[in-house]
Amino acid sequence: MHAAFAVVLALALPFSAHAGDWCSVPPAEAARYLPGVTKRLAPLLDSQPQPMAVMHTEGTLPHQGIRDQSIEARKQLPIMRDAAYAWRAGAGDAYLKLSIRYFNAWAAVYQPNLNPIDETNFDAFFDTYAVIAPELAPSDHARADSFLRKWGHDMVASVDAHNIVSRSPQAGSWDNNWQSHRVKIVTMIAVATGDDALFDDARRLFRAQVAANIKPDGQVIDFAERDALHYVIYDLEPLTQAALAARAHGEDWYHYTSPTESSVAKGVAWLYPYAHGDKPHEEFRHSKVAFDAQRAAAGEKEYSGMFEPARAGNVFWFASAFDATYLPLAGKLKPEPPAFIAMCGN
Repeated sequence: MHAAFAVVLALALPFSAHAGDWCSVPPAEAARYLPGVTKRLAPLLDSQPQPMAVMHTEGTLPHQGIRDQSIEARKQLPIMRDAAYAWRAGAGDAYLKLSIRYFNAWAAVYQPNLNPIDETNFDAFFDTYAVIAPELAPSDHARADSFLRKWGHDMVASVDAHNIVSRSPQAGSWDNNWQSHRVKIVTMIAVATGDDALFDDARRLFRAQVAANIKPDGQVIDFAERDALHYVIYDLEPLTQAALAARAHGEDWYHYTSPTESSVAKGVAWLYPYAHGDKPHEEFRHSKVAFDAQRAAAGEKEYSGMFEPARAGNVFWFASAFDATYLPLAGKLKPEPPAFIAMCGN
């Protein structure tokens, strides 16, 4: 069986609500991806983490504020996640120690700012906890669990109170891509910690976002504002990740249909002809957001020019977990699934 098809088959297995069932890909199946992961991580086995208490990239251009330092620091998050998956797949305790060392350091230092654009990359941190939590020392486990639950509940409270966490005009919108990333963060924390009350809030926010953000034909509202498939992807990636996490709680959010007849499944279907190459699109040409032009002028290539279908690779790997007919396109756009999909399925 081809590895990619095996991944999708594993993703179709039933789930339960416990964090211990976070990964659906059996360790023996995940092991086939070990050579690439261990080759990358082996030189880091004795490395020391350098966590930041505060990170900020949202609304900044290259070299502004702490953007550069934040981008460099967040590269540590996939290290802890991939090390956890490598250990789970049989690479040995050295990889577990690497994962725990990095996770504990960040859990002790980082101070959530509830800005979902700054914090969306912490999905790797949540993944890590879901895998290694049973292996943490009791005191570290208790601290991390409390830290994550507070983070999730504070995010929900911030949404419900409409707290503005940035000067960006987009920060005051509660139905654009910012909200999609909030939903992802809350859902992943809820499932990773087994917090049922938080999961109820996540479900409520997810359903509201599907109704508000995705039109009945599948187009997300950000497309009309930004004139960019970049932001279609930036909505659908977090929403499909939230749906993957919800599956570990036994629920199918991918096919959930809102009262307005919208769904994540329709959003992915809307993106398909662009990702397949049937419909070309010039990105950001008619964006209504001034910052998009500023980023293009600063040389950030993804904010101008023709859409590159390969950028939709992750969306279609995630969607393939729910609809295997997307698997050929996912493999075309990105020949190998992301490591966390290949080795865990979540």
